[in-house]
Amino acid sequence: MSHPLIRDCENYVILEPGKDEKFLTAQETLQWLETWLNKMEELPDDIKKEPNNKASAQRLLDTSCDLEIKPGFRLQWFAVRLDQPHL
Repeated sequence: MSHPLIRDCENYVILEPGKDEKFLTAQETLQWLETWLNKMEELPDDIKKEPNNKASAQRLLDTSCDLEIKPGFRLQWFAVRLDQPHL
């Protein structure tokens, strides 16, 4: 289970196989996860019980940092702090 401070982060780095890393806000990360969940034929057991894919995406963001879409294809996301440049 993730550390509670991670939920206070506003940004995530997203890792998808074969793509460059990208940085998203927490809201964009939820949408990104929900989009992937909508593409899956069967959800993992730990999120099946959620009422919808939006709730499943939130549960993943709160409790995990990866999702296997199919064997050998795993999505990952990690909370990050983006420092503001000092002006």
